[in-house]
Formats: sequence, C-alpha cells, structure tokens
Amino acid sequence: MSIDWSRVVSIEDLRRLARRHVPHPLFGFIDGGAEDEVALSDNRAAYDKWKFRQRVFVDVSEIDTEVDLFGTPIRFPLAISPTGLAGLAWPQAEVALARAAAHYGIPFTLATPSTSSLERVAREAGGRLWFQLYVLRDRDYTMKLVERARASEYEALVITGDVAVAGKRERDPRSGFTVPLRPRVENMIELLGHPKWLWQIATHGVPKIENLADWSIANVGTQTLAAMAATQFESALNWETLKQLRDAWPRKLVLKGVLTAADAEQAVALGADGVVVSNHGGRQLDCTVASLDALPEVVRAAGEKLAVLIDGGVRRGSHVIKARALGATAAMIGRATLYGVAAAGEEGAHHALEILTTEIRRSMALLGCTVVRDLDAGVMQRG
Repeated sequence: MSIDWSRVVSIEDLRRLARRHVPHPLFGFIDGGAEDEVALSDNRAAYDKWKFRQRVFVDVSEIDTEVDLFGTPIRFPLAISPTGLAGLAWPQAEVALARAAAHYGIPFTLATPSTSSLERVAREAGGRLWFQLYVLRDRDYTMKLVERARASEYEALVITGDVAVAGKRERDPRSGFTVPLRPRVENMIELLGHPKWLWQIATHGVPKIENLADWSIANVGTQTLAAMAATQFESALNWETLKQLRDAWPRKLVLKGVLTAADAEQAVALGADGVVVSNHGGRQLDCTVASLDALPEVVRAAGEKLAVLIDGGVRRGSHVIKARALGATAAMIGRATLYGVAAAGEEGAHHALEILTTEIRRSMALLGCTVVRDLDAGVMQRG
C-alpha cells in the first residue's frame, strides 16, 4: 500500500508508520531505552523547557541555514547519528540513510555494527561520511577497521565512549528480541502480522553485521548484540588508547558520549576535532543528565577548540534551533531518520529530513532570525 506523504507531517507520524511496518520486538529495539527509560524521556523533555523569544517585523524572505563544520559548509546544522543494525528494519538501510543525507548536504555516520559494509556505503552513497568506531578488545581488528575507513575516504572517525558494558534495555528480553533474530512460538503471530517485512527478510536474507564479517572471532555472527558488547567491546578503553587512535587516524576525530567539562577538556588535550554531547539516546546508563542540559557546560569547556555536536531527543526542527542557540555546531539525529527508513526505506529517510529541514526554516522565520549562525541563547528563556 502506498503512503500518502501529505498526511505524514511530523517525525511522530513516521514513528507510527515504522511501528506498523516492523514487528513489535524490532520496534522496541529501535524505540526503547535503558531500564526505566528516564534518560530517554528526559532527552526530549529538556527541549520543552526552553521557550522562544521571537522578534517580529523582520524581513525573513530569505533564510540561511548553512553552517561550517570542520572547515567545510553543511546545508543545515544537522548530521545523522550512527544506528546499529538498521538493516533489520529495511534492506540496506544504511545506504538509504547515507544517500538521503548526501541529498540534503549533511554528514552521515555509519555504525560499526551496521548491516551494510563501510566500503559499500562509500561506493553507493557518497556524501560526507563518518565512521563510528566501537573499540574492540581485539586491537588488531580495531586498527583494521580504522584502516578500512581511511582507505574508503571517510571524513571523520567517531569513537563512542559510553559502551564500556552493554546497557540494560529491558524491552528486548521482554519481547524476545535477539541478534540474530530467533523467532519464538509466542512471537510467530506478531511476525506473521508483518508480511511486507517478512517478504523483505525472505528476499534479501537475514541481515548480518557486515563490517565484522571477516573477523576471526568464532561465531561473531551468531552472538546476541548484548553478548558481543559484553565479551568483545573494550571495557578498558581509556585516554591512552585514544591517543594511539589519534596518532593512527589522520583525519577528523570526534569523541561521542561526552557529558562533562572535564571530558571535553581531555578531548582538547588529546587533539580531537569534535565531541558529541550524548547519553547514547538514553540506551545505556539510565538517569544520566539530558544531552541538552549538559550542552552549555561542554560548550564552555570546548571554547573555540572543538566542534560540539549533540544527539538525543531531537524530533523537531525547533529542537535543532534550540541546540544551536545553546552553542552546538550541529544536532545529530538517530531515531528520527531511522523511523523514516523503517517506514519506507530511502523514501522515508528523505521524508524525515524534509520534515526537519522545513521545520528549521519555518522556526527561524517565525523567530525572526534569518541566519542560523547568528543564533545564541538570547533567543530563548527557560520556561
């Protein structure tokens, strides 16, 4: 059945479409957070605490949304965050997301546990590509991933620091979600109720973590994601390890998961180029400070030495404006575009970005601001 896109007017509408397209256990994996999901809800609520102070009688016939990121302009202060295993929702979802990002002139970040290889995404999507790295206990293979990203001309290496151990996402065991998918008797009716998704799986095969396909670790393809995080992710990752990676990576280096001034100062000392203020979308440690609430402290510590991005809870163009006003270079979106691709593949990813970029322009016009680079905290107040 075709989608009447004129009726899909918000990211929440795309979320509802995604929920209909994919089985309940998979939607829970995409949508859920850790434990009681306090951090998940707080990320969104933090944006609602800030109220706009709009100016009127301003000529807003022309709106400039372009910002500089790592010395090169992007069309909007946006980037797509890494989302692992996106291909479970739609075949070759990462390629679709990267193509949509390229069309809108923003960066796309490919996750280590992606279902499209980093070489395939570079070959078929193009655009500004970043590679998100989970540092593995197998250091030789970690460095192999870094070299593959370099050889494929990825602009930035994004190292995630908040997965020393796997978060406790309680929706997954309750629903029976595992990687790889292992249908249970009680889930069969749910799976059969999604024939389009089942047909995609039957036609394209059960997605695998393609970036790790040649890893020598036995049965890596059959472990649950949580088991892989527990047994293979480097829990001893520290600043000395990061120095080794900084020395090995000649391009832009971004550290993801920074929530404090102390870690931002460490990133500056390391020679990083940017940080992402992030609590992993509320998927790791519950009850962490909301990303937006942590942003001003990190911006002050970074000064002019780092690009400061933010992710977590961004569902509206107005959220991007608020993040920018509080000092972020750009906002990163994960679930928003993942809902789109889960609902309708590349077309859905495009629609998610169309919604957000249109909202950015509209919010700026109604705010009385014509240049996104001019935004500062003076356009808002705490409500």
